[in-house]
Amino acid sequence: MMEANKTLVTEFVLTGLTDLPGLQVPLFLVFLIIYLTTMAGNLGLIFLIWKDPHLHTPMYSFLGSLAFVDACSSSSVTPKMLVNTLDKSQMMSLFECMAQYYFFGSSATTECFLLVVMAYDRYVAICNPLLYPVVMSHRLCTWLISASYAIGFLQPIIHVGLLSRLTFCRSNIIHHFYCEILPLFTISCNDPSINALVLFIFAAFIQAFTFMGIIVSYTCVLFAILRKKSAKGRSKAFSTCSAHLLSVSLFYGTLFFMYVRPGSGQDQYQDKMYSLFYTIIIPLLNPFIYSLRNKEVLGALRKIIKK
Repeated sequence: MMEANKTLVTEFVLTGLTDLPGLQVPLFLVFLIIYLTTMAGNLGLIFLIWKDPHLHTPMYSFLGSLAFVDACSSSSVTPKMLVNTLDKSQMMSLFECMAQYYFFGSSATTECFLLVVMAYDRYVAICNPLLYPVVMSHRLCTWLISASYAIGFLQPIIHVGLLSRLTFCRSNIIHHFYCEILPLFTISCNDPSINALVLFIFAAFIQAFTFMGIIVSYTCVLFAILRKKSAKGRSKAFSTCSAHLLSVSLFYGTLFFMYVRPGSGQDQYQDKMYSLFYTIIIPLLNPFIYSLRNKEVLGALRKIIKK
């Protein structure tokens, strides 16, 4: 009888980043600028890679795919967050909530696998430069990109399916700026232990598998670079890999602290900051991390500007 009398929740309210009215407009403007810059950076990078024949190589194919994923990742979260920043009364249905989590989860998982593919690409280019055109064929590149997207779009279906078995009756308030899965567990009137366990297993396995792939690739790359006799060759190899390593460190560091660390989901403010970093800041930084020190990308940009 107690269960029957509970009112089931089908719509949610997102509390956003802050409850202070005085900060709502400034935050809206800041994140609007960040979103527009993110889209311009990522879509601009995709356009440059498509437009310049010199960038039609495996490395830039992977980089273009990463830029597309970052654009999707930011678009799955930021527009709704901007609306909620100005209007706290906006409701989100359970379907919209699960859809938002699915599209963001797909983008994040795809990015994990694209990063390990990019590490493998650098391993082949630096450790086996003569075999690079043969090993990294167009067919293999297409297969690696397709596999990354396929895994990315299939994996979150499991969590969305498990989420549909939960009912929500404790509250309709989600203490977050987007429909993140961990806060949903706290307002469920069912036991979400199975959901949390499956989420932890998948997050730990995917992060461990892809991160170890990156570590192994770059360990081999490091030894190959140190064996190079030319200082110019070493400098060029380090320059090529440093951008990718910085991107990997930022992405995996925040994901690990969000989903794998003990007690994930307990500190609402801390979780919001981690989420803010990997949903909004990393997609903003990536196109600039990969472009600002890349002579080929800057050269392609100069050609476009001169035209």
